[in-house]
Amino acid sequence: MSAVQDGPASAGDLGTPAGAGPRWVPLTPALVEDHGERPVSVRRTVLQVVVGVLLVLVLVAMSGSVAARTLAEKESVNDAAKTANLFAEAVVQPALSDGVVTGDPAALNRIDRVVRAYVLESAIVRVKLWTPSGRVVYSDEESLIGQQFRLDDEQLEVFTTPRTRAEVSGLDRPENGFERGQGKLLEVYRPVWTPSGTPLLFETYAPYDQVTSRSEQIWRGFAGITLTSLVALLVLLLPVTWRLLDAVRRSREQREALLQRAVDASTDERRRIAGTLHDGVVQELAATSFAVSSAATRAEQVGQPALAGSLRAAAGTVRTTIGGLRSLLVDIYPPNLASAGLSAALDDLAATVRLRETEVDLVVDDDAVAVLDEAGQRLCYRVTQECLLNTVRHARAGLVRVSVERDGRHVVLSIEDDGVGFDVPQTLDRPPEGHFGLRVLADRVRDAGAELFVASAPASGTRWRLEVPVR
Repeated sequence: MSAVQDGPASAGDLGTPAGAGPRWVPLTPALVEDHGERPVSVRRTVLQVVVGVLLVLVLVAMSGSVAARTLAEKESVNDAAKTANLFAEAVVQPALSDGVVTGDPAALNRIDRVVRAYVLESAIVRVKLWTPSGRVVYSDEESLIGQQFRLDDEQLEVFTTPRTRAEVSGLDRPENGFERGQGKLLEVYRPVWTPSGTPLLFETYAPYDQVTSRSEQIWRGFAGITLTSLVALLVLLLPVTWRLLDAVRRSREQREALLQRAVDASTDERRRIAGTLHDGVVQELAATSFAVSSAATRAEQVGQPALAGSLRAAAGTVRTTIGGLRSLLVDIYPPNLASAGLSAALDDLAATVRLRETEVDLVVDDDAVAVLDEAGQRLCYRVTQECLLNTVRHARAGLVRVSVERDGRHVVLSIEDDGVGFDVPQTLDRPPEGHFGLRVLADRVRDAGAELFVASAPASGTRWRLEVPVR
């Protein structure tokens, strides 16, 4: 656990030499929350909402960019096909003559003038006319005229099934040597016919820049709507999140108030039960003990020793019961804490532990107790009571040392036993279900401005150290 540290600032002679024993762990409310529950931070939650919206925005931007480019490419390919159709039907085919196929210079000059005047001026970078055998009969790049290349199946298919085909060219075929170096190009081809009906393949290459331009146009429209929607969503989410967090905070405060109320009610009920037992049952048992002892004395005086012995045994049993009840009363509510002070109350606690066959070595510095206010004494008593209770229930200890002393600006309460110990990080990470002792203890210590440390390990005993600042 990250909360584990080498020891309190002033551990004194309680601590084991560094590295030789269990390390001190500060017992704070954050370490002993209910398993799986963490305090809700408004700032952290709002930040998470904002970061979530930004992540959504980034994801939408990335997916939108891909979608816009795909859509733009599809539209640009369709536009290129429509443009090629328009050039083929309105410009190229009317200017064709049979001399183009035979290589007549006049026919080639005529088609070249038309192509350069109307087609190449419209952002077309290359024009080719092919025979079905794969011979280039015309191109605005004169070096290609007369060269023979193999037409692929898709190009040959347009002769048997006349239609226009458009695609993004990879420029990886041999006839694309003059087009390489210009980036990706949009390739469109379709059949045209000479006046005598000879079919030719009309092919154009257009820049891919129009895809990028169209993609940007689509993305700007899409991004505007998306960004506005996400900002509106964020604006709507923040008040809702704020209200939910406020509701969670109030619910948490109510739970803590109910827990505190339950603790206070328990204290009041314990005081009432202790008062009832002390003023009722204990007093009646004491009176009964006196009455039985007197009866034993009278029985002995009238010559009935057997009856006197039985009565004295009964009186002893009653006195033992009274002692047990008084120990129980100390556990339930410490009357000496308010009347005789912390030293007497701790001595009462020690006495109840000794009755359970655990030796207690108690050392209290009266000067240290004198500088504690009422709240500080109450805190020391409650911490001692909780720690001794845990020792009796779980530690199986033979000896417990309790000391109260002053250390600079603090009064230090130390409790150390030789019991079985426990795994501190594991116990604090996964406290037993329904056990609130450590949590209430940590809350009390925090509210008092004090610090509580624990050091333990299996088979190494347990040490508690409470540091209460001197007011």
